[in-house]
Amino acid sequence: MAGADRLLEAWYRGHPALALLRPLEVLFRYVARRRRERFLRGEGDIYRAPVPVVVVGNITVGGTGKTPLILWLIEACRNRGLRVGVVSRGYGARPPCLPWRVTADQSAEQAGDEPLLIVQRTGVPLVIDPDRPRAVQALLENQALDLILCDDGLQHYRLARDLELVLIDAARGLGNGHCLPVGPLREPAERLTGVDAVLHNGALEDPPGGYAFMLQPSALVHLATGERRSLDHFPPGTALHALAGIGNPRRFFATLEALHWRPIPHAFADHARYRAEQLRFSPALPVVMTEKDAVKCRAFAPADCWYLAVDAVPSPAFADWFDAALVRLLASR
Repeated sequence: MAGADRLLEAWYRGHPALALLRPLEVLFRYVARRRRERFLRGEGDIYRAPVPVVVVGNITVGGTGKTPLILWLIEACRNRGLRVGVVSRGYGARPPCLPWRVTADQSAEQAGDEPLLIVQRTGVPLVIDPDRPRAVQALLENQALDLILCDDGLQHYRLARDLELVLIDAARGLGNGHCLPVGPLREPAERLTGVDAVLHNGALEDPPGGYAFMLQPSALVHLATGERRSLDHFPPGTALHALAGIGNPRRFFATLEALHWRPIPHAFADHARYRAEQLRFSPALPVVMTEKDAVKCRAFAPADCWYLAVDAVPSPAFADWFDAALVRLLASR
């Protein structure tokens, strides 16, 4: 188990050695609160876009399902006739310059895996830049938009926002409830009281003060050909190699088990870069991976290699809430 995996395990399952890091947590909490308070007072260099900005983020380290929700939000905005764009940090991307407009024909190494996935799925205008205000400005310079979605920018307080949506893994919750480095929290838990909506990924029904949100498998997609097959393509009990380089690989493996397959798990670091030999597993079985991994493996994938397409399914209550929020946002501008 890698060091990062051991730390995640400790955060979510507990470890007595974490108590040694408490002094660092006190400092981290102080800095996080101070940054938030300065933002609320309007201090510092804060950019407000001329169109509404919706931030989708989390307060925990690790995957919570932001990308599928971003895809759902894009569709929801378009269903209202809105021109929507996306900005992202572009974690792990190596573009020639910043800010960088992502297009569907670029490589994941150049554009970043999650931005490339979003663009290939939706064709949405998307700009990556760790400097979120600069990314928004670059997007608006060449694109007429009604609304911008900011992928994972909750703690980026140089960008003003009109809505904050926070995702939480329903199974793991807030871990041990401590901030970094003692726990997985990027900000103290009370930060959740100041956001507009909290979505719990994996919840079966709306929890108090929040909304349920599920990831629903929809198809198997062949990496080389793009052919889509139904989820009964592999009969129940089929053994297969399962590859996941995401924030919470166990969720992906559990999804495959729920489809009644027998996955042999191969967990990689989030945003991992792959080589062809890493996909040559023994014994020779079908390989199923996440869509996020597929955008990086398509060029050298073995013949029987697929990704599992999943769609976000938020609760009807959230869908109604978000629709009403869009009406309010557009009326206020």
